[in-house]
Amino acid sequence: MAPPEPQLAFAWACAGLAALAAVRIRAGKSAAPGVDKLVATTSSPSVSSSDDKGTSEKKDKAGKSHVLRIGSRKSDLAMVQTRHVESLLKIKYPDLCIEVQKGVMSMGDNQLGESLKALAAKTPGVFTKELEAGLLDGQYDAVVHSLKDMPTTLPGGLVLAGITEREEPEDALVVHEKYRGKGGLEALPADARVGTSSVRREAILRRDYPSLQIVLIRGNLNTRLAKLDSGEYDAIVLAVAGLKRLGKEFAARIEQVLAPPKFMYGVSQGALGLQCRADDERTIKMLKSIEHPESAARCKAERALLRTLQGGCQVPLGVATKILPGGKLELACIILKEDGSESVERTLQGSQAEPEKLGETLANDLLTGGASKLLESFKAGDAPRPLTYGSAEKPHVEARRS
Repeated sequence: MAPPEPQLAFAWACAGLAALAAVRIRAGKSAAPGVDKLVATTSSPSVSSSDDKGTSEKKDKAGKSHVLRIGSRKSDLAMVQTRHVESLLKIKYPDLCIEVQKGVMSMGDNQLGESLKALAAKTPGVFTKELEAGLLDGQYDAVVHSLKDMPTTLPGGLVLAGITEREEPEDALVVHEKYRGKGGLEALPADARVGTSSVRREAILRRDYPSLQIVLIRGNLNTRLAKLDSGEYDAIVLAVAGLKRLGKEFAARIEQVLAPPKFMYGVSQGALGLQCRADDERTIKMLKSIEHPESAARCKAERALLRTLQGGCQVPLGVATKILPGGKLELACIILKEDGSESVERTLQGSQAEPEKLGETLANDLLTGGASKLLESFKAGDAPRPLTYGSAEKPHVEARRS
């Protein structure tokens, strides 16, 4: 059963407050009154949700500590998302001691000079592999990912144990202040510079707005907004979910929501993936308890489709899913050429209870309907793109499907 909405709202408010205060401190400003303690907790190297007695005293009758160590990326958004998961777990398990570990910088965070397409071609999992290595090494019990960043195959020994309730998956146009209130994409002048790091967003923009200059932009959400505000870009395209999770100030920057059917979103965009070791039954049970069934069904269908197509950050591929009456699930997908000049699109309905089957069936329909030709251009020679990095990170670990 999903937690009551007031509890969820409170959880998100706490997470957003912590992130906002952390941003203010990094900017040289003091935190708002009353949140100093919260900020200290958020920014500590190893953060505990336990009381002053410490985690070592939280033990069962056998003397074993009940501590769940959660790993996260370092960005403000990643930490807000991890704090949200912590809040959901505390609602289900009030006595659980949770330690959110110091955030890590992923390869994708560090290598900002290359496009995500180029990075993914060399090493899938550019935003997840450091955390997954930490799971395999026993540094964490669970990690929180933006599910859209997770490869559709995982290193052996790890599982996707839960998928949280999905925030709005659509994309958002954010514009420079001189274009606020002018009418969104349609009002941007010819040759306006629009920043994105997504080949999907780029292909759709090139298809529908050929007069715009589509320019690469990298960095975390705050960095991208700063580049926009400095005048380096006239507009940028971001995920609605990330802006809303960071709070009202960020959500207010949304000039236009770019929604299906014209602007299909990324696979699993807006959902959080909860990952742990495959042999850790206790953690799997806890993470599964906060899964949102409808969101999980939608994302599993989308991931199965992507896995069957052997696509990823290199492929301009958009999806749209919705739950229908009678336990039905609808999945739509579009695959585009990079310049948007060609595309193949299909929609299929299936059972919500069998989302992977729906995704695989639609993928095969796309392949027989012309998508194979488009996908060939995104492969290196005759070899399909690598779907996992498990063997590279851990030579003794085989890849497995999520």
